[in-house]
Parts: sequence; C-alpha cells; structure tokens
Amino acid sequence: MTAPGSDPDLPASPAADGPPAATVRTASRSVPVPVSVPARPGPAESRSGPATSREPGPGPRARRAARRAEIVTAAARIFADQGYAAVGMREVAEAVGIRGASLYHHFASKEEILYAVCLTVTEEPNALTLPLLDAPGTPSHRLAALVRAHLQHLDRRRVEHIVGLHEMAALSPEHRAVIDDHRRWYQRRVRDCVAAGMAAGEFAVPDARLAAFAICDMLNGVSHWFQADRELDLDDVVEGYVDLVVGRLLGSPDHY
Repeated sequence: MTAPGSDPDLPASPAADGPPAATVRTASRSVPVPVSVPARPGPAESRSGPATSREPGPGPRARRAARRAEIVTAAARIFADQGYAAVGMREVAEAVGIRGASLYHHFASKEEILYAVCLTVTEEPNALTLPLLDAPGTPSHRLAALVRAHLQHLDRRRVEHIVGLHEMAALSPEHRAVIDDHRRWYQRRVRDCVAAGMAAGEFAVPDARLAAFAICDMLNGVSHWFQADRELDLDDVVEGYVDLVVGRLLGSPDHY
C-alpha cells in the first residue's frame, strides 16, 4: 500500500476511470479541517494608547485534528510493535496520554483508528504526490519527480505503511474498498504516465500496466529494509531509485 501498493489480483473497480470518490464518514469518522478563528474586535483606542492585540490560538477544530493525528501516529507504532489484534483502546489511549473514554470522542472503535492509519499511506500520497504527474515536463521528468516524492513520503510514513501491509485484513469491507480504490487510482496514474512516455518514444517497455505494477512494488518495498540510522542515506537511495525506475526499468535516455 502507501503509498498504494501494486496488486494485480485486485478486482476491477468503477473508480478505475477517475479518482476515488470522497470518503464518506460518519460524524465520528470525519477528519476536521483546521480553521482559523478570527480575533474579536478589540476595544477602542484608549487615551493611554492603542489596545494591545493578541494572535488567536488554534480553534477547537484545529486542536481536534491535531489530537486525531497524534492518536493515529501513536496507534501505528503500537500496532507495529505488538500487532493490531493484541492492542486495545486502553493501550492506545495510554500511549497518547489521555483517558480511555476521551479516545472515543475521536474514534468510535479500534478499527476506525486502523482505517485512519491506512489512509495516511493511500489517500495522503494521492493528494500530495500524484499532482506531480500533471506538472510541466516530459514523462521522464514527471515520473522521476513522483519517485522522489513517493520515497520521501514513504520514509515519513514507514511505520504506518508496515501496519497497513500486515493488518489490512482487519479492516471492514467498506473501509477496505476505499483503501483499494485509492491504490488502484495511484497505479492508474502511474500507468498513464508510462503510456505517455511510450507514445513519446521515451520509455522502452512493452506494457504500461505491467510496468506500473513493477514500479509501485519497487517503491513500496523500500519500507521493508530502509532504516535512516543505517549506512545508506535517504537522498542516495532516492536518486538511486530514480535511475533504476526511469533510466533502467523504463529505459529513458532523457536526463531526468
């Protein structure tokens, strides 16, 4: 997954011809959008001088969104260390430093937390990374930019990605369908970019769909072995993978 992973055995989906439909969530599942709360008008200027103004702090929705993100990050670490089945809501609440009852104000169940973890490596990269495929430049340049962004995002979300790979079977059918749609859409966009490069004579591969599956598998596999505190540097890995994917697998002669 993440970054959406490739899975040639996934069944066809109506979402294949367009981006996944907006995720429908109940009130307990909605992810609030941070908003800025305007400061109240201060009192009129007094004789002693202008009234001092203070910047407003984050509003309740912003604080709620921040706390949800904190819960998702903490839960991912616990799920990765102990396994999803062995962890309860109490352990998640303790990791965040809140009472168990307070956790239910943010998530109705442990499965909803797992779903939020999985969205960080499917919905999130679709929103942050895929726009690079619409940027100016040749297919080689655009795909190279996607490879870089994909691996950088995967490094930030490595724990969440590992959890998604191992625990996705615990998702409800409805949530699993949303995750699969996000993955299919990512693969579809990569395939379309490869096809554009083939049409332009940049890529020397016979099958764009097969190439897209291979690219996604190569990129997502980095989470299994890369550790930032070991001998390889992330920047070196990223540029090495750009050369492997665009230059060698796809055979682009372009300077990317």
